[in-house]
Amino acid sequence: MHAVALYLRVTAKPGSSTAMRAQERMRKPKGSAQPPAALSRRHDVSVRQVSGFACWTVLPRGKTATRGAVYLHGGAYTSEITKQHWAMVGALADEGVQVEVPLYGLTPQHTYREAYPLVIEAYRQLLERLPAAAVTLAGDSAGAGLALGIAQELPAAGLQQPRRIELISPWLDLTLSQPAVQALAPHDPWLSPAGLVEMGHAWAGGDDPADPRLSPINGPLNGLAPVSVYIGTRDIFYPDVCRLRDRAAAEGTTLDVTVCAGAVHVYPLTPTPEGRAAATRIVKDISQ
Repeated sequence: MHAVALYLRVTAKPGSSTAMRAQERMRKPKGSAQPPAALSRRHDVSVRQVSGFACWTVLPRGKTATRGAVYLHGGAYTSEITKQHWAMVGALADEGVQVEVPLYGLTPQHTYREAYPLVIEAYRQLLERLPAAAVTLAGDSAGAGLALGIAQELPAAGLQQPRRIELISPWLDLTLSQPAVQALAPHDPWLSPAGLVEMGHAWAGGDDPADPRLSPINGPLNGLAPVSVYIGTRDIFYPDVCRLRDRAAAEGTTLDVTVCAGAVHVYPLTPTPEGRAAATRIVKDISQ
C-alpha cells in the first residue's frame, strides 16, 4: 500500500491538484471503453444502447446467473472505465453474477441529467431478468456516489430497492466543503479537493452541487437496501463516509463501513494484500 501511495502521488495527484489542471484533464480526449479481450475469452460479453449510451452485459459462460449487479465505474465523472474496473466486473462474472455496466456520459460533454435515466433504465431491464432480491447496485468513487443517488431515486421511478448496495470509496459530497476533508487532503496521495470540485461543477451542469442527485450525502437514507462501504483513511472521501455512517445510525439505516488504516482511494481495486482481501469480500457479498 505504501508503494501504491508513492506511485499515485507522483503520477496521479497532479491531475487534480488545481482547478486549471482539472480543466485540462476534462479537455483531453477520452480513451477506449472497450472491455479487455481476456474478459470476452472467459465470459459472454455484449453491448447495446440504453437511453443513447453504451451498456455492456457480462454473463458468466457455462453458468446460469442467479445474481445480478449494475456496476458504475469511477473517474471523477471525467475519465473512462479502466482495466481495474473491468477486473472487478470479471471477478463477479467468474462467480456467476450477470453484470450490467452502463457507460454514462463523461464531463464536460455530459452531465448527471443524462446519467440518471440511463442507469435507472439499465436497472429496470436487469429486473426483467432477475428479481430485485438478487440484484446489487455497486460502484467505485464517482460511480459509487452515483449508485447511492440512483438508489435514492428508485422509489420515484416505481422500482424496488436492490438486495444490497456496495460502495467503494464513494464521492458523497461534490462540494468537499467539510473542514475534515481539507485537513486530510495533504495526506491523500491521489486526490485533491480543488480539482475534484471543478470536475464536480462540470458534472452538475450549472445545478446546485449540493443537490442529493449530485451529493447523495444530502439525500434520504430511510428505506434503502443495506449499504456496505469500503474506505481507506488516506482518502479525502473518508470524512464524508463517516458523516454518512453517523446519519445512517441516527436514522436506523443498515450501513456497514469497512475502514482500512493507511489505505488509499478505491483500495479494493489496487494490487495490494489489503485490496485483494477487500475485493474478495465484495465479490462474495454480491454473488452469494
